[in-house]
Amino acid sequence: MIPPVAPADARRRTVRPPGALVIKIEGVTKLYKMGSETIHALRGVNLEIYRNEYLAIMGPSGSGKSTLMNMLGCLDTPTAGRYDFNGKNVAHMVDDELAEIRNREIGFVFQTFNLLPRSDALHNVELPLIYAGIPAHARHEKALAALRNVGLGDRVHHRPNELSGGQRQRVAIARALVNHPSILLADEPTGNLDSKTGEEIMGLFEQLYDQGHTIIVVTHEEDIARHARRIVRLRDGLIESDTTVA
Repeated sequence: MIPPVAPADARRRTVRPPGALVIKIEGVTKLYKMGSETIHALRGVNLEIYRNEYLAIMGPSGSGKSTLMNMLGCLDTPTAGRYDFNGKNVAHMVDDELAEIRNREIGFVFQTFNLLPRSDALHNVELPLIYAGIPAHARHEKALAALRNVGLGDRVHHRPNELSGGQRQRVAIARALVNHPSILLADEPTGNLDSKTGEEIMGLFEQLYDQGHTIIVVTHEEDIARHARRIVRLRDGLIESDTTVA
């Protein structure tokens, strides 16, 4: 189980060596039609992400940040270019194939938690396992282990309205990790939390990274991005910079 989160200045800042290539994007463009206007959301983006990385993606409104996040999460496909996920070209996959990758390979964490309000924490975490066809007993054990791993072993039968914002986000993180995905993709994960709780969630990400998880955080907040080991900044549909954080 993950221990209590230490203060930011007391935590080790480990940098794990990169593993195998997980994501390779080459010359990816994305166009949207808005009436008679064509919006160039991405303009030939190239990006490689490796297993064991902790990456933040940043950019102002209109930079293409959200479009790139949707692309990485297989929620959208490029207008042109190639996107390989674990060696498979997903740029031209049909909806069922994309849904399979989303369920098995990508763990999503959203700003708004996206939990079922009438279900307890255990059932919320079990959802991806239900979609994957995992038998009930195995689902229960995997979901319970995931909740314990984020420090919620004593909250498994609590519904979202019985949990704090930080606890709800921990449930969402447990759900994202329960299928042991290739990447954890977090969209503004502290956006609905106060600063203290947000810091605790980022501390949890730090420990998940130390455990071996590959994490991509999409954020507009500099202090959140600085928790990552690499920051990719977008502007006008292009990568403006790609830097390692000391």
